[in-house]
Amino acid sequence: MSAASHEIEIRVRYQETDGQRRLHHANYFTYFEMGRTEMLRARGATYRQFEDAGLMMVVSEANCRYRAPAEYDDLLTLRTWMEQMGGASIKHGYEVIRDGVIIATGATVVVCVDTEGKVRRLPEWLVE
Repeated sequence: MSAASHEIEIRVRYQETDGQRRLHHANYFTYFEMGRTEMLRARGATYRQFEDAGLMMVVSEANCRYRAPAEYDDLLTLRTWMEQMGGASIKHGYEVIRDGVIIATGATVVVCVDTEGKVRRLPEWLVE
C-alpha cells in the first residue's frame, strides 16, 4: 500500500446536518469510511473482495479533531492516507478541507478479522 494520499470531494447534504445546518459531528466518521473505501478502490481493489474472502475490516480506534464547522452545501475535500500498516491492522489519517483550509483532522485503526471475529493477517494482495 502506498503512503500517497487519496482525495475525494463530498458535498454536505442537508440530512447530514444538525439544527444549525452544520455537519453533525458523527458524520465525519462516515466520511472517513468513504475515504478508506475509495482509496482502496483507487488501488484496484474493493471492500467486497475482503468479504468474498471471508474477512472484514473493523474499526478498533477512531478520533476526530474539529477545527471549524462544515455547513450544508459546503464542498469538502477529504484527504486520506495510510500512516501505518501492521500484520493485521492499518492506521489511516484524514484531513477535511474546505476552500483550502483544514477544518478537521482524524485517524482510524482498522483490524482484519474473519467471520467469527478472530484477528487475521492482512491478505497478501493488499500488502503488496
